[in-house]
Amino acid sequence: MKEPRYLFPNDYMADPSANVFNGRLYIYPSHDWDSGAAEDDNGGHFEMKDYHVLSLDDVEQGEVTDHGQVLCVDDVEWVGRQMWDNDVAERDGKYYLIYSAKDKNDIFHLGVAVADTPHGPFVPQHDPIRGSYSIDPCAFKDEDGEIYVYFGGLWGGQLQRYRDNKALENAYLPEGEETALPSRVARMSRDMMQFAEEPKPVVILDKDGNPLKANDPHRFFEASWMHKYNGKYYFSYSTGDSHLLCYATGDNPYGPFTFQGVILEPVVGWTTHHSIVEYKDKWYLFYHDCIPSGDITWLRSLKVQRLYYNEDGTIKPVINK
Repeated sequence: MKEPRYLFPNDYMADPSANVFNGRLYIYPSHDWDSGAAEDDNGGHFEMKDYHVLSLDDVEQGEVTDHGQVLCVDDVEWVGRQMWDNDVAERDGKYYLIYSAKDKNDIFHLGVAVADTPHGPFVPQHDPIRGSYSIDPCAFKDEDGEIYVYFGGLWGGQLQRYRDNKALENAYLPEGEETALPSRVARMSRDMMQFAEEPKPVVILDKDGNPLKANDPHRFFEASWMHKYNGKYYFSYSTGDSHLLCYATGDNPYGPFTFQGVILEPVVGWTTHHSIVEYKDKWYLFYHDCIPSGDITWLRSLKVQRLYYNEDGTIKPVINK
């Protein structure tokens, strides 16, 4: 695979969460459309309102199947608007879509919808996950079968409205030399309907063992993703306003994670959101950019290209073309 591939040119989709189920690769993206909403720093123009599922059996040149709409705003009692990023995990033959959306008071929570197949359709629960907040869930299934959900996003993602899992009366975003806001992780209950524990901070350390500062261009902003390689846990994420994809490594799913480097330099468009998966003995980076829409930041297109590791386990930077 010499060049990155645009996966689904027929529609605008973004935030691809790639997973392998039953020997086939499934992609769970958000679905962009032009709602006419005014552009703002809180993401009001990202008015995504439904989810599709894509799948393929050859990443580099195989046909992409669109399984159609599997969930939309009107299907979910508690959702008011803005269905943002989602991910899917399998447990005991069922498939659980964990998604982020605003309730009718414009507060983001995480919800669960269930299906018998990886391509849905997904039946939503009547209420969001208790104690959930913010956006961008990644559902990571570890080798022991435990499933962890990583989540959080600044600015429009509302993470700055919480401290110690409690809502603040006034949002607070650290600045300068203050410690950066971390994402969150929580192990899921056995039935996958709720968190099994209070969410914990996902702390990213520099090489000296200090938490990254708010003014560090490599600090967490949104788009958590977790994968394992050679027994190590790789936590990757978007830095938001510095437009990088970065990663850090640790020895367990809770961290702390030590910053290692940049995976992907800024793409065309404001957001960078990705997933990393192994399929048929090759590693791939899924992400998006806005080149096909002419740099309209809320109309993004899915891309994929190969990902490579160095002998020491570090990731070779990917060049977006």
